[in-house]
Amino acid sequence: MKNDIKELMEMLRRSVSPAHTVIDAGIRCTDAGFTKLPASGAWNLEKGGKYYVEVFGRLLIAFTVGEEYQPGDAFRLAASHIDWPCYYIKPDPEQVAGGCVKLSVEPYGGMIHSTWLDRPLSAAGVVTLRSENVLEPMRVHADLFEPVLTIPSLAIHLNREVNKGVAYNPNKDMLPICATVEKEFNKDGFFLKKLAEKLGTEPENILSFDLCLYNTEEPVLCGFDKDILTSPRLDNITSTYAVLYGITNCTRKRGVTAAILFDNEEVGSGTKQGADSATLGLILEKISLALGANRSEYIDSLTGGFMLSCDVAHAKHPNHADMADGSSASEMNKGVSLKMNYEQRYATEAAGIGVIEGICKKHDIPYQRYMNRPDLRGGGTLGSYAASQLGMSVADVGVPMLAMHSCRETMGAKDQDALNRLVEAYMNEE
Repeated sequence: MKNDIKELMEMLRRSVSPAHTVIDAGIRCTDAGFTKLPASGAWNLEKGGKYYVEVFGRLLIAFTVGEEYQPGDAFRLAASHIDWPCYYIKPDPEQVAGGCVKLSVEPYGGMIHSTWLDRPLSAAGVVTLRSENVLEPMRVHADLFEPVLTIPSLAIHLNREVNKGVAYNPNKDMLPICATVEKEFNKDGFFLKKLAEKLGTEPENILSFDLCLYNTEEPVLCGFDKDILTSPRLDNITSTYAVLYGITNCTRKRGVTAAILFDNEEVGSGTKQGADSATLGLILEKISLALGANRSEYIDSLTGGFMLSCDVAHAKHPNHADMADGSSASEMNKGVSLKMNYEQRYATEAAGIGVIEGICKKHDIPYQRYMNRPDLRGGGTLGSYAASQLGMSVADVGVPMLAMHSCRETMGAKDQDALNRLVEAYMNEE
């Protein structure tokens, strides 16, 4: 097994929230010689330069400027999303029942609720603290690290129908417990005090927080040949790793090549840090202007450009093969999935597929065609949103996987190398 899969497993361990994924991506870019730019203010960009910018702490764009760059050269983009279905802790979350402290949470995205039961869980994200300027509170990253939470399931003795299917109510069934209590217990501020201890501050200094639950279980290679990877957050850290791999190995001499890490794909992308926003277009325009392009040349860079939208695909399930399309199904360890949907839930069209298929054939990269079964709606991804915002051709690709949106997912370990090679070849094609 190549070292890439080991590096992916390390990134999976560190990516405990979207904000932490941005931190990890920034470190990777810095280590690869990229210069960090401020989100606002003047940019002095040079041909042959490598740069990255973080916007809102939830969106990262890393890009290279070709040594032979000319205004109007086509953009070459590869994008991923950094969020996943999970639960976020509500403000003042404490409840007491059954001698336990439990926390109120809100579901984020379309998860499989049952897979979060009986797991060791922690929480991570962003906390804002008081500062001297009320308009600019201090923003810090927090990770409770330890598995301080769990969501216990109801015993079969108390629900004999559980194996016939259960509808879980997130307001009742999915509340994590974090402590047992004595009869005399003041629950008010309990969680805030514990969070303050982790941050080394006082509870009154905490203004607000965005903290998501995460599964603390380790990524594991399994199977007799260790060719299956099971881990939390494969959707979509696999693609995030691949686009970072591509941009940090980019040597393209013409144009601007960029890797984009969007947030909020799992809830529709319609946020300032999502693919269905003006933010990426504004950043790309700022890059063009800093390199001496005018508005017309910037538009030329868009219309002549191309985006590779990287997100996981469904693999044919060995126990539910009938749920896959009879002619366009993907299987684990058979290569990258090239995804199509004529209702445009995937943005790929024949021209885009032709580009990516040509790259795969040229570089001997294994690939498969993927389409949903026609009587199943299936999921979508960020490609269509980004394409509508930029006016740019897009192709959707990703590794095929099982148990998508579970608390723990499964993929073929060999497919990560195929995706890495595809993104790298795509970014370097002249």
